[in-house]
Amino acid sequence: MAEATATPQASAQSQRSGPMRELSAILAIAQRDLTKLLRDRTRLIADLAFPIIFIGILAPLLQASFGGGQVQLVPFIFTGVLAQTIWQSAAMGVISLIEDRENDFSQEIFVSPISRYSIIFGKILGESLVALPQGAAITAFAWLIGVPMSIATVLILLPVALVITLFGGAFGVIVLSRLPNRRAAQQIFPFIMLPQFFLAGVFNPLNNLPLPLDILSRISPMRYAVDLLRDVYSTFQPGPNVVPVAPATTNLLVIGAEFVVFLAVGTVLFVRAERNR
Repeated sequence: MAEATATPQASAQSQRSGPMRELSAILAIAQRDLTKLLRDRTRLIADLAFPIIFIGILAPLLQASFGGGQVQLVPFIFTGVLAQTIWQSAAMGVISLIEDRENDFSQEIFVSPISRYSIIFGKILGESLVALPQGAAITAFAWLIGVPMSIATVLILLPVALVITLFGGAFGVIVLSRLPNRRAAQQIFPFIMLPQFFLAGVFNPLNNLPLPLDILSRISPMRYAVDLLRDVYSTFQPGPNVVPVAPATTNLLVIGAEFVVFLAVGTVLFVRAERNR
């Protein structure tokens, strides 16, 4: 009888510990990536160099040359570069999944009693936590050079930045799930990212595009990350005209739908690749 009564209790305890086990796994994987960033000062400096050049040098130069237009180019480029940087950082940071595969670390965690989705989401969350400090540094630099920004605007941009980094991480998963090694990832990723700088409107407004470019722009995931951040910035920081393309609700719906698809399909493809090794 003692055994019979103990079994349901053990089962109930196992059910209660299941969600906590998954959460602990997600946080442990995320902490691992954040710790790696804090030890990698070269990556920290490299990831901040280009955004600072774009915002501190390119934007004022373009403003001086084309400042007579309706768009204020310094805030416009700041919002574009901020969204692009954190989105790309999260997407490219997931490249460490390939490093883990080459070091057989991914096989070790994939045989553990943890959901595959928890493992992948932990990796995405880790790279999001890596991207957020970069975004904070870019925002601080933009404020120092005079980009209009109130405390309320900065605070509301924080959850928006988190959404963008999670979205970028999910995009990275679906791309990297079909790549065989790190070298292939380093060769292919620039061809995926660079066109999106222009198709997403990081440096240029997306008005009156030719039909082929308009189609490519609409299927560019980075576009919706950039436009969402510009939507929120222009709403909470009246004055600078940064010309968002679509309403924030539309961008959020697209981001939410693509995040689910990228995460689900990317996880399935990555797990299948692990099983076939």
